[in-house]
Amino acid sequence: MTPSVAIIGAGFGGLCMAIQLERAGIRSYTVFEKADDLGGTWRDNSYPGAGCDIPSHLYSYSFEQYASWTRRYPEQSEILGYLEHCADKYDVRRKIRFRAEVRRAVFDGVKWQLTTSQPAEHTEAFDVVVMGVGQLNRPHLPDIPGMSGFEGVAFHSARWNHDHDLAGRRVAVIGNGSSAAQLIPRIAAQVERLHVFQRTPNWVIPKPDATFGPLTRFAFRSVPGLQRAYREWVYRYAEATLYPALAQGWSAEPLKKRALRHLRDQVPDPELRAKLTPGYPPGCKRVVIDSTFYPALTRDNVDVVTDKIVQITPKGIETTEGLREVDTIVYATGFKSTEFLAPMEIIGRGGRSLEEQWNGGASAYLGISMPNFPNLFLLYGPNTNLGHNSIIFMIECQVNHIMACLPHLSGHGPIEVRPEVMAAWSRQLDAAMARMVWGGGCQSWYKTAEGRITNNWPGSTTLYRKLTSKPPLTAYRPIPAT
Repeated sequence: MTPSVAIIGAGFGGLCMAIQLERAGIRSYTVFEKADDLGGTWRDNSYPGAGCDIPSHLYSYSFEQYASWTRRYPEQSEILGYLEHCADKYDVRRKIRFRAEVRRAVFDGVKWQLTTSQPAEHTEAFDVVVMGVGQLNRPHLPDIPGMSGFEGVAFHSARWNHDHDLAGRRVAVIGNGSSAAQLIPRIAAQVERLHVFQRTPNWVIPKPDATFGPLTRFAFRSVPGLQRAYREWVYRYAEATLYPALAQGWSAEPLKKRALRHLRDQVPDPELRAKLTPGYPPGCKRVVIDSTFYPALTRDNVDVVTDKIVQITPKGIETTEGLREVDTIVYATGFKSTEFLAPMEIIGRGGRSLEEQWNGGASAYLGISMPNFPNLFLLYGPNTNLGHNSIIFMIECQVNHIMACLPHLSGHGPIEVRPEVMAAWSRQLDAAMARMVWGGGCQSWYKTAEGRITNNWPGSTTLYRKLTSKPPLTAYRPIPAT
């Protein structure tokens, strides 16, 4: 019997799952997408300068390598175009149900009952559910007194207001992570005054961006093996040099020296340079890869504000040092990354709530599956994010693992990961996490408020591929139908 599969989300993860089902001849699936178009993160984040800090030839599916990238580091519109290309080439767009938000998933002992917003409170049954909602899809807004009373225009960077012209305006950007580092250089020359509110500085290294001209793209298309070899080189370089820095190995000190040199070369003012020098090890928070951020901060019309925000008033932002009047506030404050599947209600075997099971922080075997939730699989789930390589690689490993699980469903009924396997996995994860830099005294989106690292993978990607490639049946057990 071919299982029916519900895929939640039409970003990189959901589309990868749908494409691999198509390629395997399994057409009994539906993709549920809450928005009116595909693309996920790369549909939502359309702020000026939005792009990726992973090289384009690696930030793509291994089975759909793309020779037409125009830049070494792709921008939002080109990534979104790539996803649209993949959806059309593999004919999965017809299987996407847009404007259909999944609000609830309940396991009834045999199947998953999914309640969606379209049609109104409509419920459908599926054998398998694959969650492809990712980690960075729900914008986080800070809890600052007075936000609702601001008389100007305010929005999150992931919900950019393209109807609001910033030319000649007094603008505040709250936040200084990767999104802020990309958008600030694009708007700094337009605005009258830009106030960048920084809680803690980030480590920044230069971005070796470049364009791929017609001849280079022709070579990638025409020379056998060239694109694959280039992709492999980029992948191996990241594994060999960046991962050891996160594991506090040999490249940690060279990475720090490179970042300090970049700061010294681009910020001549010692007072500003002191503001921008982190007090925690590189990699504890995600390293910003950008070559235009620092020069933008040195402009005469840009202030880096490190004073503590007291409140937002109708006219601007009040800090411990006084009021800064602005007419626009951009919240570049990241996402609710540690909440994972929220706000969906997930009820597993025996009425078990996933929210209850994850009370101490999200966890899943291989970041993919959990006890008490048969035939429920996650893409880009807990502890699968990377700080050094392409998440698309990880997603493909996860999809391959799920595809290997599917043949076992028809003969055994629903399957779930064994509790003892989950417990062993958690112990191994904790031991590996202890050597990583992420616990190094910084606040980041990798951690819960209690300090548990729920987002990042502490091993190499080659190890993750090896683990997810193992035959899955020994890790799972069949659940008798009830």
